[in-house]
Amino acid sequence: MTNEPILLQAVNFELGGSLLLSISMKIYLKLFFESVAFSLNALTNNKLRTILSLLGITIGIFSIISVFTLVDSLELKIRGSIEELGDNVIFVQKWPWKFGGAYNWWDYMSRPYPQPSEQVAIAEQSEHAAGSSFTCNFARTVKFQSNSVEQTIIVGASKGYDQVRNFEVKKGRYFSEKEILSGSNVCVIGDQIAYDLFGFTDPIGKLIKIGGRKARVIGVFKREGESMIGFSLDPYVVLNLNYARTMVNVKSSNVDPSIYVKAKEGIDNDLLKDELTGIIRSQRRLKPRERNDFALNEISIISQGFDGFFGFIHILGSVIGGFSIIVGAVSIANIMFVSVKERTRIIGIQKALGAKNGFILFQFLSESVILSLIGGLIGLILIALMAVGVNLSTEYEIILTFKNIAIGISISIVIGILAGLIPAWQAARKDPVEAIRS
Repeated sequence: MTNEPILLQAVNFELGGSLLLSISMKIYLKLFFESVAFSLNALTNNKLRTILSLLGITIGIFSIISVFTLVDSLELKIRGSIEELGDNVIFVQKWPWKFGGAYNWWDYMSRPYPQPSEQVAIAEQSEHAAGSSFTCNFARTVKFQSNSVEQTIIVGASKGYDQVRNFEVKKGRYFSEKEILSGSNVCVIGDQIAYDLFGFTDPIGKLIKIGGRKARVIGVFKREGESMIGFSLDPYVVLNLNYARTMVNVKSSNVDPSIYVKAKEGIDNDLLKDELTGIIRSQRRLKPRERNDFALNEISIISQGFDGFFGFIHILGSVIGGFSIIVGAVSIANIMFVSVKERTRIIGIQKALGAKNGFILFQFLSESVILSLIGGLIGLILIALMAVGVNLSTEYEIILTFKNIAIGISISIVIGILAGLIPAWQAARKDPVEAIRS
């Protein structure tokens, strides 16, 4: 019973504290909305000045975010093209994709090209490979009746090409094992070749001429779109390796022989490369102290090369856009100084009626931020419209990502704060009597 008054006092104190906090929040929210209302009123009353101020920040945000957007879209396109080959595929080739080490150029020149027999050995001996395929490339004119496509890339591929190269066949089918082993005169063509030779006619079952040799179309690859690094199958014709032998020497340096090897699920590329090194050295009868005379390339080499390139482009875009942003910030700051000077008497009246320094500071600071934010949003809208126009008129896809939108909005807010801070601080420190007299 003796503790009851104490409990009542504690409850009353807690209720009083909550009520006081609620009243304070309402006051701050009211001041906030009043400041924003004053700011918007000032912006609408000086339309020409507002438009001139918006122009600088709009150009700045448009410049920097458009560069980021274009670079991100280009990077996405290139990395998509790279990933089509698979990040777990090893390419056994004569030339490395990245030069280095103790090798001299004549060491590379004297290297032999991969041979079909080495691919057979990999297929038979490798425990870490999910599939492998020997490939060669050469150019021929492809004809169907009166239509022809000159310098078409012809790919001769052994068994397993469908296991190491990611693709879809939208019409018809891929080679059967019997067709591959017997060297049947059949082919699978890219979507672009199908359109150039047949238009809207179904190509399945039709005979085409490849450099004078006939081949029956049994399938059409699904369109992959233009590849930034030249790996799209759209302009290609794929033959089985044994039929390609009737047209070219598949061991010749002129056809760029390569072996694709894909790692099993869960197998690290380094583990597969170690195994391939042992198999190929054994096939070439290299002594223990002899250096490798072959290259084991992988997609990560290309990706690492592009990392530095895109990093440089981002820095360059930031510098270019940064100058535009500075110009926009200076224009906003100048306009805010003019705004403070024009409204000096109003500031004095507001202070005489009880307005605190914080209210005046926030009023002009919010005006600067709103001005900068509107300019930034207009710049982002222009970029979005540009992206839509490019996407509709070309095959190249531009994507304005949420990350770049957030960057544009954040830059606008920061620039608004920095540009308006000094003018707002000067306005807040004005003496009410001197301000009214001005």
